[in-house]
Amino acid sequence: MTATGPHPARYTGAAEQPTLDTWQEGPHNRWTFAHLGELLPTASVTRRFPAAPAAATDRLSSVAVPRLRQRLEETYTDAFLVLHRNEVIAEYYRPGFAPDDLHLVMSVSKSMCGLVVGALVDSGDIAPSAQVVDYVPELAGSAYDGPTVQHVLDMALHLNYSEDYLDPASEVQTHDRSSGWRTRQAGDPEDTYAFLTALTGNGTAGTFQYCSANTDVLAWIIERVTGLRYSDALSKYLWSKLDADRDATITVDSAGFGFANGGVSCTARDLARVGRLMLDGGVGPSGRVVSEGWVGSILAGGDSEAMADSSFTALHPHGSYTRQWWCTGNERGNVTGIGIYGQYLWLDPATDTVIVKMSTWPEPDSEHLHGLQNQLLLDVSRSLDEPLATREFPAEATAPESKENAA
Repeated sequence: MTATGPHPARYTGAAEQPTLDTWQEGPHNRWTFAHLGELLPTASVTRRFPAAPAAATDRLSSVAVPRLRQRLEETYTDAFLVLHRNEVIAEYYRPGFAPDDLHLVMSVSKSMCGLVVGALVDSGDIAPSAQVVDYVPELAGSAYDGPTVQHVLDMALHLNYSEDYLDPASEVQTHDRSSGWRTRQAGDPEDTYAFLTALTGNGTAGTFQYCSANTDVLAWIIERVTGLRYSDALSKYLWSKLDADRDATITVDSAGFGFANGGVSCTARDLARVGRLMLDGGVGPSGRVVSEGWVGSILAGGDSEAMADSSFTALHPHGSYTRQWWCTGNERGNVTGIGIYGQYLWLDPATDTVIVKMSTWPEPDSEHLHGLQNQLLLDVSRSLDEPLATREFPAEATAPESKENAA
């Protein structure tokens, strides 16, 4: 087994990782008793009862899109939010889901990781042109021995990695098992670090291949240059700058490594703050996160010639991927973070609008649902082209606002 440490300790002075057999004992218990969710499944004891409204709550009358509520229901929406400039003008929450509930955002987590990398590039701690192994020498001999940080940011390198979420033999499922997302099997790597060192490829770089492992490599680099656990770096460089309503969460593996590629959960309103940060040129309410240049490079789009994802180009013929964001290349300049099962953080620079859509599709990936959802997001964006006072609203969008949600 390749040694992959040392890694940031879960608490100051820790000589080893707490385990299921040692967490109750000192000195681990000084930390674990306040962070039990990293070791044992936990359930919330909600401050409100019942925990969430039995009926859907919405205020959608400010968005002139026909059948909007029905289209949200048809695409398995759990939360939907439109942030126009600095005002939330529309929201929807399905029955049983409340505005301050956390929701797993899957691979929208990647876009957040890209912003942390951007902050460290701006500070000079990471050089995009440097090779990955300059920061993580344990990856020597793997598919990451040779490619640069920029290649990893843009997912522009070849790996022997199948992202087939439903195939038990795929690398993405082994990745899940190593990170604690699925039941471990004999022979699986002991944690995410070990999994990453075992990945191979043909050595080519420059052509897009979507691969969740790339984001975890970026998180490993972040840990090396900051000395922080990835979860703490995400807090320091991004979440603490947003004036968020709630703490986000991130799943961790047996080594305490945060699942950067897909493990973040947060509220719809707080995710919208990430989008607002982008449209505000990298500045959050509590300080700058990334430079205006970093954001500008994302909004300008990546290399459309490198894009080899036919399912994305079927919807966006001029699409690209850069710095962990999807760029549509359309006339509106829409850029988005995307997660399986229907998670979207959609930016519409033309109207200075952020749209959040959190969903639970019945399957991880669906061309049909992606098509419906992309059209919905475009329709909402286009509906905001006219000033609010001059818009005409369809009858089905004028239902009274929920008192719960309007408060």
